[in-house]
Amino acid sequence: MTNYWDVNQGAIGATAQNIAEAAKLLQQGDTVAFPTETVYGLGADATNTTAVLQIFAAKGRPSDNPLIVHIADVNQLPSLVQSDSLTTDHLALMQAFWPGPLTIVLPVLAGSLSPLVTAGLQTVGIRIPNHPVALQLLRETGLPIAAPSANSSGRPSPTLASHVRDDLDGKIGGIVDGGATGVGVESTVIQLVDGELYILRPGGVTAEQLHVVLPKLPIHVSEPTEVEASDTPRAPGMKYTHYAPKGFMHIVQGDDVQEVSAWIQQDIDAAKARGESTGILTFEERAGEYRADLILACGSLSEPDSIARELYGALRTFDHQGISYIVAEGVPDSGIGSAIMNRLLKAAGHERIRL
Repeated sequence: MTNYWDVNQGAIGATAQNIAEAAKLLQQGDTVAFPTETVYGLGADATNTTAVLQIFAAKGRPSDNPLIVHIADVNQLPSLVQSDSLTTDHLALMQAFWPGPLTIVLPVLAGSLSPLVTAGLQTVGIRIPNHPVALQLLRETGLPIAAPSANSSGRPSPTLASHVRDDLDGKIGGIVDGGATGVGVESTVIQLVDGELYILRPGGVTAEQLHVVLPKLPIHVSEPTEVEASDTPRAPGMKYTHYAPKGFMHIVQGDDVQEVSAWIQQDIDAAKARGESTGILTFEERAGEYRADLILACGSLSEPDSIARELYGALRTFDHQGISYIVAEGVPDSGIGSAIMNRLLKAAGHERIRL
């Protein structure tokens, strides 16, 4: 049985009591899903291998995929990472983006965490989430909490507690419902190596924002396809197909808007003629141009943050409507668009048509 606590609109006292109950489950070695500012995470005590095993079991997650550790305060870092590895650049990033959607990969302190968290690597990704419920829960536990997204592995990440229930009800200890998340895509994962910054996974903090804080550092963005099948990924989301709807999906991208629209409609018409149930993932500015069984306007191109917020919910809607063939429009690969395209490409298994 999965416990459920609604802390979204409850009284302060009830909220505190509910979070205390959820924290107790985590302290006892169980799993609890909770909201962050990015997506819902599935948490377990990062120091307890038996507890962490339950994350992998519930999600069906590959064991060579490392987990991000969530903490409530930077004062917890010395007990988790090698303190002499922290540079002024690391501290500048923490000052600028913590709490927030930035995960920093650091050398792990031997014996501080379950080896399942690091997937055998000598590093660990750590962040402080910028969500009041998450922070209160982390403080209440007093533990570092390993927490990947609270979904079945490979499925679209959850941005509502109902998404968590769809995937994991009955498989985990509890769900803390804190309402809709804000950013909508996961944290940016970065690593500093020899005076250069590597974005291992684009997310809620953009390359442009990182450059403002560290203008002298070269910034490199790792492509999802750079990880070989035999390698352990340095960060979540680098290796396996993620975020995918159940139907076939591919992306169409090009500079000529009319050409892109015409190509998508022709492709959808052909799929419909083959007997497919068809869907188009587009934007508010374009939705009226198409014909399909289901047309979803995923935010606005004039406000890319809205696309990120609505992306995973849209992908899940295609599943709920039984759509078997999906065409998604690409977005400009700058700012938060880098994270959006990263997730779309993973969801589509890198099936992309450039016009």
